[in-house]
Amino acid sequence: MTVSTEGPAAVRPVPPSGPAANAPGSSKSSDADRAPRRALRSRGGLLLLEAAVAFAAALVLPLLARGFKLNPLNRIAQVSGLAAIQLRFALVGLLFIAAVVLAMRLRGGRHFDLATRLAAAALAGLASGFVAAGAVVALLGTPWPMFGLNGDSGRIVEWAHAVANGQPSGSPVYPPMPLYTLGYYAEWFHGGNTAYAFKDLQILGAAAFGPLVYLAWRMLLSPVRALAFGVVPAFALIDSYKPYSQTVLALLIPVLVAMVVALRRSGTEGWRPLLLKAAGFGVLLGVLFLTYSGWFLWSAAGVLFAALLYFPWKTGRLKGAAFMGGVLAAFLVVAGRYLMVMLKEGQTTKDYNFRFDNFTDPAYYLMWRTDMPGKVGDWPPPGEFGGVGLFALVTFVCLGAAIWLGLRKPLVVTIAAMFISAWVMRMYIASHMYETQTVQLYTRTNNQLLYCGLILCALVAHLVSLKLAERRTASETSEAPATVPATAPAVGSTGFPGREGAVIGTLCALLLLLGTVSSSMSDRYMPAQDGTYRILPWVSHTIRQQDGKCPKFAPKGECSKDGDQSWLSYIR
Repeated sequence: MTVSTEGPAAVRPVPPSGPAANAPGSSKSSDADRAPRRALRSRGGLLLLEAAVAFAAALVLPLLARGFKLNPLNRIAQVSGLAAIQLRFALVGLLFIAAVVLAMRLRGGRHFDLATRLAAAALAGLASGFVAAGAVVALLGTPWPMFGLNGDSGRIVEWAHAVANGQPSGSPVYPPMPLYTLGYYAEWFHGGNTAYAFKDLQILGAAAFGPLVYLAWRMLLSPVRALAFGVVPAFALIDSYKPYSQTVLALLIPVLVAMVVALRRSGTEGWRPLLLKAAGFGVLLGVLFLTYSGWFLWSAAGVLFAALLYFPWKTGRLKGAAFMGGVLAAFLVVAGRYLMVMLKEGQTTKDYNFRFDNFTDPAYYLMWRTDMPGKVGDWPPPGEFGGVGLFALVTFVCLGAAIWLGLRKPLVVTIAAMFISAWVMRMYIASHMYETQTVQLYTRTNNQLLYCGLILCALVAHLVSLKLAERRTASETSEAPATVPATAPAVGSTGFPGREGAVIGTLCALLLLLGTVSSSMSDRYMPAQDGTYRILPWVSHTIRQQDGKCPKFAPKGECSKDGDQSWLSYIR
């Protein structure tokens, strides 16, 4: 179901001396060389290999972190733990980058593209594995999940136990997929103990974030671009407390864009692949809807606009209608029952909980402080231009630049439309907040606005780099002297070095960037009593275990049935 939007630039042209010189199908590759690699180098086989490497890499750091000997409630121990994870992250990542360098140097660069694919997939997995390893460190010595049986964690544990035993959950509108997943996982691995099982799924959910997001963006972009322009922006959202909600947002954006791209091409598509793609998108969207449905509301208007804009009105209306009908039919098969519940019960479900962010300027979306903001001074932070900060200015400039450079590209237009859709929905709900005295979770649009804004910034770099690559390739093709040997490296008039150096440099930069971001996102959940979400794992260390004992690192060796309840005073 890959529907790359990169067009001819997705397969990056290289000079005769590059990896393509000896690739299968070239004059230098014999039939004996081509045959054994045919299955491995098929598109589907390569994607499966990337997926296997990404998920395997995501488990490396959490497994290593289980052996750390430290007290997670001690700040020096926390810093040492983060540094230990960072060291292992860097060493493993450098091994994959070294493999790319070797692939460039050996056998004429024949395996450079394969090594690049695997390195990009591995970095995506390692980065989310870093955050999962941080959760392992934060919960060392306690069997409880973050926040134990308090708050959302307690409700999820209770409802999952109910649905696993054939009883209704406490909320008909709560997404059923996380509850059933937790309930059955607890039955299989924890004897039905959904509380202890939730700890596992918090860690595994955080670890799976990177590989899943990477594979979703691979439907649209090549490996390194999927990592740089898709995965990196998503790490502003990664969360190890309730990882499924942010994962759905990070996946939904590329999936919806890929669907619009497929719709645009449906007019010239054969009936069999068209219907198979439609069913695939419908099932995928249904699973995401069952996992967390809120993002669909904020995105609906933007996706509808993009679908109407790129519908094949001239090339194949019937096929376009069949494609959208197939998507809808498959979606209803998977999530139709829950959709009906949402349409019925959702009308009467009201959110009356006004929290810190509801008292913030509604136009400020760059940071969401949650209901435990900690120590806060002036908020939002004062900006340089009319109270608006540089980051917001760059985001809006990139929005305009992305539309300018990619006005005819559904990748750009669909994401811009979803950004505007979420903005309008945010202002509509906030404008009625005083009248209705309800919140309706409009502050959750912060995450979608931030993610779409970061993607648009990344897409500016993506589109500019594509233009430079096209110019370089055209220059090399038109100006290379006919007398230059095939083995001599071509140098274009643009003055830019070959793409091999660009790939290796990009991977090194992304290794450091993802390592830094992952460390920061891990540090958010290091146990502490500071009025922020760091209290969540702290509480986990203060709850009496089911065997009657206190967790290993309980403060002063003391614990209780519900754990430390000082968090109640932090809610704002």
